[in-house]
Amino acid sequence: MASAAEQLAANLNFSALGKATELKKRILFTLGVLIVYRIGTYVPIPGIDPNVLEDVFQSQAGGLMGMLNMFSGGALGRMTIFALNIMPYISASIIMQLMTAVSPTLDTLKKEGESGRKKINQYTRYLTVLLATVQGYGLAVGLESLQGSDGVSAVSDPGMFFRLTATITIVGGTIFLMWLGEQITARGVGNGISLIIFAGIVAELPRALVGMLELSRTGALAIPLVIGIIIMAIVVVAFIVFMERAQRRLLVQYPKRQVGNRMFGGESSHLPLKLNTAGVIPPIFASSLLLLPTTLIGFSGGDGPGWATMLAGQFQHGEPLFMLLYAALIIFFCFFYTAIVFNPADTADNLKKYGGFIPGIRPGKNTAEYLDYVLTRLTAVGALYLTAVCLMPEFLIARSAIPFYFGGTSLLIVVSVTMDTVSQIQSHLLAHQYEGLIKKSRLRGRRG
Repeated sequence: MASAAEQLAANLNFSALGKATELKKRILFTLGVLIVYRIGTYVPIPGIDPNVLEDVFQSQAGGLMGMLNMFSGGALGRMTIFALNIMPYISASIIMQLMTAVSPTLDTLKKEGESGRKKINQYTRYLTVLLATVQGYGLAVGLESLQGSDGVSAVSDPGMFFRLTATITIVGGTIFLMWLGEQITARGVGNGISLIIFAGIVAELPRALVGMLELSRTGALAIPLVIGIIIMAIVVVAFIVFMERAQRRLLVQYPKRQVGNRMFGGESSHLPLKLNTAGVIPPIFASSLLLLPTTLIGFSGGDGPGWATMLAGQFQHGEPLFMLLYAALIIFFCFFYTAIVFNPADTADNLKKYGGFIPGIRPGKNTAEYLDYVLTRLTAVGALYLTAVCLMPEFLIARSAIPFYFGGTSLLIVVSVTMDTVSQIQSHLLAHQYEGLIKKSRLRGRRG
């Protein structure tokens, strides 16, 4: 069976894709939703002067505002209906997962299966609306204080009416984007939330590349540095692919048992443990938490409180405070998210239930402890890998004004989401080919 599956996977091609009608519909639906998302990133909030906003944002784009603009696909810099992108939903998901770990009520809901998961998702949506409202109103208030170099305000008619309409527009855009992400997950291909962030980054890559080449043409960036950046990006992508595919395979043995005159069992299999179980979630979560309390600091224009100005300076790329908090949050979410998605005790109980055991390890509690030991070491290596990939290019970005889109975080998201989506497409194609083989075997059986 394994060899047949490998052969089918090796034969996957575009001709097979053309025959998989359902998969084509899913891919087209996903592309259609992403096109709708990209159109929304160009629909501005009413009452905004785009020229003044662009002038102000250029001076604030070097820190967290630039990173948030990268995640939003340029929507924040244009101050559109998707200015907050999907970040409030991600923040709400973080809070709900933390609450699930400490609240017995939510933990009970989580164990109830599909019904409990639906309730938790509903609570996450409510929290998303609350966070988007707070952030949207704060963003509207911050916009009123923005002025261009000539003293012209970014808001044509500031006041409570503008704040109300801007907040409703931003919240509506965030909720619509959350719904689009859920539709992709349910009716399309891949994880909807990750694909939305992926689409925003990829859509802005050509503009970032042109901007970098323009800097090299004007002499702001040396040509050897540009070549080095391209080589670094290729090396980082190759390293990410290698690490994302790396796994520790634990041998699992099943004992022989006799049923009548026949002998069953005695087989062995492998329990694969990925080096990076948490995937791309830790950098996204870490970025979201860093952006949450400081969304408006960059828009004070230097007129805010002294502590806000100082904090804004410390949250620039390459600053020690930013690097320290970013690394700490990535490592924390690596362990936290891995603990959520993989439970050693449950895995050990399932192995014991079906008679499986790891050679040299007693079933039950000892197996759970061994799995936890191996998983902890793997997660430690995975956390260091994510931290290195996300932080090393940041120094170059801070020192050489290289666009965020060539940083480790953006490359990690693009590569990881691409690999996950391609894997899901291959799974659909494999299932489709198996269905075709089953139908052919049934037809031959009827003819026979």
